[in-house]
Amino acid sequence: MGKLLDYMQGIETGVSQVSSRMQLPVQDVMLVRLLHLAAEGLTLRFLQVLKPHGLNESDFRVLMQLYSSPSGSAYPSELCVFVVQTPTNMTRIADALVKRRLVTRTPGAQDRRRIELRITPAGRRFVGTLLPKLFPILRTAFSDLDEGEKRTLQQLLQRVIAAADSSEPQPMACDAADRRARARPPRRRTPR
Repeated sequence: MGKLLDYMQGIETGVSQVSSRMQLPVQDVMLVRLLHLAAEGLTLRFLQVLKPHGLNESDFRVLMQLYSSPSGSAYPSELCVFVVQTPTNMTRIADALVKRRLVTRTPGAQDRRRIELRITPAGRRFVGTLLPKLFPILRTAFSDLDEGEKRTLQQLLQRVIAAADSSEPQPMACDAADRRARARPPRRRTPR
């Protein structure tokens, strides 16, 4: 038995113990824990491919977001929402991708106070080479499901996401940072 299956048994045992001490929506808790475990398991497998190329999962998600954008560009505040990162971590990610020449940083076309990240041709080639290496991991992870089950799982997950999104929203850290940046007047430079 693999480690993830051991973890799954541990989750079942832990949830059972907690439910014996208090009223617990057992099925909901199990689903959330299993979703998290499945995501973590896939992330660990992806990292086996990404790390030799000097990337972690967050770096790769940002690069993929830029790659999939029609313009190939986005503002860091937008990216941190799409890839669920704080502004501080987005700065680290942008620094790493710029250093590797996979993306560039330029002042925004409509607001020069905002910095825009853009994927480079080298970044596009890099994704084109790296992305297919992740496909076998995905195929293996979903190999026990037929096409109908995959569609059903996708629809069910979309419904869970929609329900979670409709509950009491909590502002993302990057939303507040982006609002503050846009509200700030441009800095005036004083001649020396």
